[in-house]
Amino acid sequence: MNENLLQYWEKVKQYWNRYNRTTKITFIATVVLLVLTAAIISYNLSKTEYSLAFTELQPSDAAAIKGYLDTAKIPYHLSADGKSIEVPTNQVATVKLGVESQGLNKNGSLGFGVFSNSSSFGITDNEFKVKYLNAIQGELQQLINSNQAIGSSKVLISLPEEGPFLQQQQEKATASVVLQTKQGYTLDQAKIDTIYNLVSHSVKNLPLENITISDQYGQNLVSSQAGGKSSASLVTSQADINAQFRNDLQKNINSMLGRMLGPDKVIVSVFSTMNFDQKKSKEQLVNAPNQVDQKGLEISLQEASESYVNNGADTGGVPGTGTTDVPGYPGAAASGKSNSEKNSKTVNYEVNRITNDIISTPYVVKDLSINVGIEPPVKDDPNSLTAETKAAVQSALVNIVRTALADNKTTYTDADLQKKVTVFAHSFVRPADTLASKTTTYLTYAGLALAALAIGAIGGFALRRRRKAAQQLEQELNMTASKAELPTIDIENVTNDNQVRKQLETLAKKRPEDFVNLLRTWLVDE
Repeated sequence: MNENLLQYWEKVKQYWNRYNRTTKITFIATVVLLVLTAAIISYNLSKTEYSLAFTELQPSDAAAIKGYLDTAKIPYHLSADGKSIEVPTNQVATVKLGVESQGLNKNGSLGFGVFSNSSSFGITDNEFKVKYLNAIQGELQQLINSNQAIGSSKVLISLPEEGPFLQQQQEKATASVVLQTKQGYTLDQAKIDTIYNLVSHSVKNLPLENITISDQYGQNLVSSQAGGKSSASLVTSQADINAQFRNDLQKNINSMLGRMLGPDKVIVSVFSTMNFDQKKSKEQLVNAPNQVDQKGLEISLQEASESYVNNGADTGGVPGTGTTDVPGYPGAAASGKSNSEKNSKTVNYEVNRITNDIISTPYVVKDLSINVGIEPPVKDDPNSLTAETKAAVQSALVNIVRTALADNKTTYTDADLQKKVTVFAHSFVRPADTLASKTTTYLTYAGLALAALAIGAIGGFALRRRRKAAQQLEQELNMTASKAELPTIDIENVTNDNQVRKQLETLAKKRPEDFVNLLRTWLVDE
């Protein structure tokens, strides 16, 4: 067995020694690369990939989910802050369903589940009130946290104390809410109003004005029904409304006058102030359905009739016997007949009862001024603009101001309105005519292009001339060199080196220029 192994080993060594060093190194490097590649692929295939399953967890929820994963022996990664949990990618859906089925992710609040987790036997009234209040707060937190823009929330509710005596005016509950919005999300007014309604409708006797909501930065989020937006956003919104009104009015005036006088002949400036005080009023009207007779609708009718007949009474009574009575005179005289009749009629009428809740417009134009500059037909002559044209423009602008200030509930005379409009003629300071400026620009570019071409042509001509002169000089030098008679040395007939040296020394002394040319010829031949 060992001999066979030795033989195989000898054959392998002989086979290996047949290759040179470079081939051996290449082979070893290839084998090492294949082994590393196989190891990396095996590691990636066997490695468990984790995906994010839960984020922004409260400590209590994170602890509950961690216990569930430990019990189910599911591997997981818990973030450093304890708010995020990663599980294997192929088990994300299973883990989420398992956590939700057990109600472990409560966003830090138990809600009414606190009563199902503990027995209420033997609990006192105070303990029950505390648990009930915590349950309401927890349920509200879960409702608010279901909003995609909200990461977490904290709700604090104060319920009025119920005394043993009946109170004429029942106390109201109050609530405070702090919202933690997610990064990149904002709450618009509609979402803020939704949160207000959720809190108000979830607690008994909790009006909107008793609810306070703020974000994590301490900015107060106000309901539109209780005053609208926050102070900063309110100022910005009012400024935007005023600017939009001015821009629209300026655009309309420009469009109207531009068609009459020319688009580049009019400059309009509008300044306005607005009153954003919003008023609410309530009207209760009563009127008759029958406007002709001013009668309502008969809904009930009751008639009663009574009659009485009396035939009278005979003379009677006990004759008087007293000291003050007349002896033998009757005690009562005879009475005559009497008739009486009583009729009554009761009619109940129904009238129209109309209740109007009136909310005034969100803004009213408080003051408005319009200034219009018109370029006269003759540019440098303001008097060329006729008085009739100025009067017509003035009248049109006054009508616009009158209409805009109609809801201001202030009476303006024509003189007051005239003061709010200014129309003047003046020449405009403007750049040169567009066509002329374009022509000048084109000419400038053309001049620069021509100058660049001229400079390039001159430079090219000079360079070409210089090259031509160099070529001519080189040709002359070559011709001179070819025409020059080079000295000859009869080397074949010289027997030793000393004679060659002597001939070269004689040539260098007598004819140095020829000696130099000879050396150049030898160098070129070499």
